[in-house]
Parts: sequence; C-alpha cells; structure tokens
Amino acid sequence: MKHEKGQLLIEAAIAISILTIGIFGMINLLNRSLGLNVVVTSQYVGSNLAMEGVEVVKNLIDSNVLKNEGMLTAWNDGLTAGDYQVEYSSTQLMPYQDTNLWFDQNTGFYSYSSAGKQTNFKRKITITNTGNPDEIQVNSIVSWKIKGGNHEINVEDHFFNWRKANPTP
Repeated sequence: MKHEKGQLLIEAAIAISILTIGIFGMINLLNRSLGLNVVVTSQYVGSNLAMEGVEVVKNLIDSNVLKNEGMLTAWNDGLTAGDYQVEYSSTQLMPYQDTNLWFDQNTGFYSYSSAGKQTNFKRKITITNTGNPDEIQVNSIVSWKIKGGNHEINVEDHFFNWRKANPTP
C-alpha cells in the first residue's frame, strides 16, 4: 500500500502533460494553417493580376488592329520595348513607377488610384522586341511581400502580327 500513495498524482501529472502538449500542438497547427491560407490567397490574387496584365496588352493590340482597318495604325503601335504599368481599363501603357496597386472594395478592381485600400502588390509589364518585327514578348510580373518573404509571379506571352496580309508571289 505504501507504494500506491503517489501513483495517482504521478498519473494525473502525466495525463495533464500529454493533454497540454496535444493542445499546444493543435494550436500550433491551426496557426500555421491560417498563415499558409494568407500566403495561398496572395498567390491566387497575384497570379490573376499577372494574367490581367497580359490581357490588357492583348486588348491594346486588338484595339490597334481595329484601328488598322484604314491602315492608319500599326498592330504594335504604342508597344515599344520597356517597362510599364497598366490598369484593367488602360487604353495605353503608362511608364513603370514601382508603385503599389490599390483595391477598391466597392468595385472589386485593382488600380493605381488611391481609391480603396493600398495592397502589397506591384505589377510591371515588360515588353521586349524579339528581333522579329512581327512579334513582341510581354512579361507581366507581379511582386509582393507577405509574412516576411518576397514573392513574384511572371506570366509571359508572345504576340504576333498574324493578321497582316501575305504578299502574293
């Protein structure tokens, strides 16, 4: 009987220790999960902003082609090599300013105007001449900082003047 006096106290201390370690483990797992959720959400937004940048340049090319019906505008008019920034509604390229995008909750759009809330996202459109006068390379690079880390997404596309009339032999 003398050996059993402290056994219940030791068993209770071990059980409390195991429960405490388990609870702290679950809290740590939940904390990491929420942290990763923020990173994944920012990657999703960043990739969509990068794709939007390429689409805006495509729209500028399409606009040039529509104007070109009277042969007044080249397909790549205003799309010279360099670094630019664009918004969803851009009708021309703006010089790159290394400024953050703002998110307007009322409209759901990202822009460079100070409407809404400033974000960590920066978007740079880089246009490169490939050496072929009927081709341009467009890179839409979105970068941001979150949770102490730098992130970047680079979407690349090549546009061609495939609509030009082929000379007859």
